[in-house]
Amino acid sequence: MPPATSSTAADPAAQPLPSGAQERASAWRIVRRVSPWLWPAEHPWVRRRVVAAMAMLVLAKLVAVGTPLLYKGAVDALAGEGPEWMLAAGAVGLTVAYGMARLMSVGFQELRNVLFTRVGQRALRMIALETFQHIHRLSLRYHITRKTGGLSRIIERGVKAVDFLLRFLLFSIVPLLLELLLIAAIFFWLFDVWYLLTVVVTITLYIWFTFRVTEWRVRQRREMNRQDTDANQKAVDSLLNFETVKYFNAEGLEARRYDAAMAQYEVAAVKTNYSLAALNFGQALLITAGLVVVMVLAALGVQRGDLTVGDFVMVNAYMIQITMPLGFLGTVYREIRQALVDMAEMFDLLDQPPDVTESADARPLRVSGGAVRLERVRFGYDPERPILRGVTLDIGAGETVAIVGPSGSGKSTIGRLLFRFYDVTDGAIRIDGQDLRAVTLDSLHAAIGVVPQDTVLFNDTILYNIAYGREGATRAEVEAAARAARLHDFIAALPQGYDTAVGERGLKLSGGEKQRMGIARTLLKNPAILLLDEATSALDTQTEQEIQAELRAAGQGRTVITIAHRLSTVVDADRIVVLDAGRIIEAGTHDALIARGGRYAAMWARQSAEDAPA
Repeated sequence: MPPATSSTAADPAAQPLPSGAQERASAWRIVRRVSPWLWPAEHPWVRRRVVAAMAMLVLAKLVAVGTPLLYKGAVDALAGEGPEWMLAAGAVGLTVAYGMARLMSVGFQELRNVLFTRVGQRALRMIALETFQHIHRLSLRYHITRKTGGLSRIIERGVKAVDFLLRFLLFSIVPLLLELLLIAAIFFWLFDVWYLLTVVVTITLYIWFTFRVTEWRVRQRREMNRQDTDANQKAVDSLLNFETVKYFNAEGLEARRYDAAMAQYEVAAVKTNYSLAALNFGQALLITAGLVVVMVLAALGVQRGDLTVGDFVMVNAYMIQITMPLGFLGTVYREIRQALVDMAEMFDLLDQPPDVTESADARPLRVSGGAVRLERVRFGYDPERPILRGVTLDIGAGETVAIVGPSGSGKSTIGRLLFRFYDVTDGAIRIDGQDLRAVTLDSLHAAIGVVPQDTVLFNDTILYNIAYGREGATRAEVEAAARAARLHDFIAALPQGYDTAVGERGLKLSGGEKQRMGIARTLLKNPAILLLDEATSALDTQTEQEIQAELRAAGQGRTVITIAHRLSTVVDADRIVVLDAGRIIEAGTHDALIARGGRYAAMWARQSAEDAPA
C-alpha cells in the first residue's frame, strides 16, 4: 500500500488561510471559469435565453424606476396640484396605472427568471458532471490520501454555489447598478445636486463599509467551513467503520471526537454570526442617515413651496427603492463571496492533475492473446522507498501465473501497475507487445477483469451489482454469469430473487456470497486477462475451496494472474513466481519449487504447519 501522506496534505481543513490578494485572485479565476457556461458558443439557445432574460431585466427596472412618478402624480392629483395631464388623468386613474406598473415590474422579473432557469440549471448540471468525471480521472494515490467525507462536502458546497453565483451575478449586481444609476439621474434632473450628492455619498459609504466588513467575514466563513469539513470527515469516517467502532466499544470515543470537532465549528459559527450582526447594524445606520438627510431636504423644499407633497412622497418612495437593493447588495455580496469561497475549493479539486493520463496519440488496446510482459519494472509509491526493483516477467497468452511472497514484497503493486492505477517509474509493462502508456485507459480497463480480496458492492440490488460488469447486459446474460459463478440457486431462493438489496457495501451478504458476485460480474465483463488479487484470503477454508473451483472455471481460456498469500490456492498454477523485496527470486511449478528447497518450499512448510490440526 502507498504510504499515508501528512494530514496537512490530505486534509483541506489543515491548509493555511490565503491572503486577501490571493482571495481576490481566486475570485476572478472563478468568475472567468463560470462565464463560459453563460455564453457557450456551441449552444446558441443558451445565448438567446441570456439575452432575453437581460432584456426582461432592463424592462423591469425601467418600469420600477418610473413607478414612483405615478405615485407622485396620484398624490398631487388628490391635492389639486401638478401638471394638467396628471389632473386630467385623475387620482383614481393614476393609482390604477401605479398598480399596473408595479404588476408589470414583477411580471418582467418573473419572466426573466423563467428564461434564465434552464441556463442556470444546465450550468449546475455541467459543473456537477465535470466534477464527478474529474474525480474518477484522479489517481488511486489521490483517493487513498483523501478523506471521503471532506471530499463529498467540498463537492456538495461547490456545486450548490454555482447556480446561486450565476443567477446573482446577472440578476442582482447588474440590475442593482442599473437601478441606482437611474434613480441618481432622476434626483439630479427633478431636484438639485444636493439630493444627488447625498445619494452618491450614502451609496459609496454603504458599499465601502459592506465590502470591507464582508472581506473580514469571508475569512471567518472560510474558517467555519474548515471546521465543518473536519467534523463531517470524522462523522462519515466513523459511520463507514460502524462495525469496527462496535467491536472496540468505541462509541464514546467517537462521540467525543465528533463533539470536539463540532465545538470548534461552534466557536467559528458564533464569531461569524456576531460579525453578521455588526454588519447589519452598520448598514442600517448608513442607510437610515442617508434617508433622513434626503427626507429633510424634501420637507424643507415643501415648506418653501419649491416642491409639492407628491414630490415629498416620491422622494421617500425612491429612497425606499434605493434602500431595498442596497440592503440586498449586502446580502448578495456576502453570499457571492461565500459562494466563491465554497467554489474555490471545488475548482482547486478540478485543477488537481491526474497522475495517470493518456498520451495524445493513445490508441485502443488490441488484445490478440493476452500475453503480459514486465520489462525491468521499477516503481515506488515514495521515491525514497522503492517497491519493485527491476522486475522482468513474461506471462504467455492463456497461461495462469501466481505471484507470491511476503507482505510488502510488491505483489499487489504489480496488479495496480497492470491496471495502470499508477505508471511505472522505469521500464515498461506490455500486453501483446503494446506499452500500457501508449493505449487508451478505457480499452485497457476493458481488457482486464479484477476479483479483489474484498468485493465491494453498491447499495442496490443483486441484479444491478452483477450487471455492473457490463453496461447494457440483459437479464438472461446476468443470470448466465450468476450460474457460472454458482450463485443462481442461492439468488433464486431469496424472497425477492435478483431484486434483493445487498445493503451498504454488501453487508447483507456473507463473504463467500460477495466473492461469488464479484466473480459473476467479472465473468459478465468477459475480459481477456483475469487478475485475482488475494481473491480468497479473507474467506474461511471451506468457502475458499468452493470459490477456488469457480475461479478456475472463470480462468478457462484467459490469461490469469493470481496474487496470493495462501500458497494452497496456487498449487495448480502453470507457474509460480516468488517475490521478495521487489525482486523475483524463484519461479517454477509448485512441484519444481518444492523440490528446489528454496524460499517457496520454506513458505509452504510454514503454512502447512500452521494449517495442520493441533
